[in-house]
Amino acid sequence: MQTLAIILVSWNVCDRLRTALQAIDSSFHGSGIRYTTLVVDNASNDGTATMVRSEFPHVHLLEPGYNAGFAAGNNLALRTLGFGSEGRCEWTPWVPCGRGAGGEGFRGVGQSSDNAAIPAVWAVMLLNPDTKPLGDALPRLVAYLASNPSVLAVGPQLRYADGSIQSSRRRFPTRGTFFWESTSLERWWPRNPWVERYRCAERNDDTCQHVDWLVGAALLVRGSAIARAGLLDEGFFLYSEEIEWQQRLRHANHPDSAIVYLPDAIILHYEAQSSGQVPAAHHLHFQRSRIRLARLWYGQRFAVVLRLFLLLTYIWECALESVKWLLGHRRSLRQQRIAIYTSVLRSRLYV
Repeated sequence: MQTLAIILVSWNVCDRLRTALQAIDSSFHGSGIRYTTLVVDNASNDGTATMVRSEFPHVHLLEPGYNAGFAAGNNLALRTLGFGSEGRCEWTPWVPCGRGAGGEGFRGVGQSSDNAAIPAVWAVMLLNPDTKPLGDALPRLVAYLASNPSVLAVGPQLRYADGSIQSSRRRFPTRGTFFWESTSLERWWPRNPWVERYRCAERNDDTCQHVDWLVGAALLVRGSAIARAGLLDEGFFLYSEEIEWQQRLRHANHPDSAIVYLPDAIILHYEAQSSGQVPAAHHLHFQRSRIRLARLWYGQRFAVVLRLFLLLTYIWECALESVKWLLGHRRSLRQQRIAIYTSVLRSRLYV
């Protein structure tokens, strides 16, 4: 029987994961949609695996034994579902067929218990553990994908915990985007044209629309599209992997295929609950992934220029924080930031 698979890759966010799993079951309750949930626990030390086993016995638990990162963690689950690097998976169109999947969870890297079996996969939902689907958000996404065969992937409107809208629609980055988005330059000129275009700022947040790509915190992807495009690029430990993957999804499928933002489906995103625990690593992964993406799309020379530019911005930020520290302004905060920026500079952002 056909099914929908939901993948959550988790690292030390036990309470958030519990909330997400409860919200998934609540969202699908009474919908008649058959689904199965997989959790990849990247060696958490907060009791995540124990919690999943005891409180959610119907969830399939995968434990690689180390922090594999976001892309590799999702790939582990995708391979368990039958997808491979060659892009092969048995696929048939979705038909509503009962309630959520049951059975014992997986106990190893791609190894299932004797009585557990995951059926053929019609679509895969990548969902961050720091999210909470509201109401029937997930069935709405499923229904849209099922009724629009030209759509490769669909994502919801993301909102922060306070209910405000989180920007999640994107155009593919240009060369200028790499210098102006999420850098010191953006702070000096927040509404610069490169960032405004990149984030689709001229579009209405409440209108269903085609986009180049969507933030990967919540993304429902058609199984046949994954079969053609392949898995996520594990060269990205964290960040930017969804950009490269969604571009590949587009190139591997029909030119008229679309990725769609569906604001009728709303999911809360608490954002950076895992990466925020290690801020220096967060900076390193974010910037290295940007440089790697720049190299893949625009070549080695451009990537070298970008790396040098980013290092200069960290030198500037470090100097600025040092001056503030000398002036006695919130010295504890300045020390933390100086330590983070120094860590990035020591790495030289080699990819």
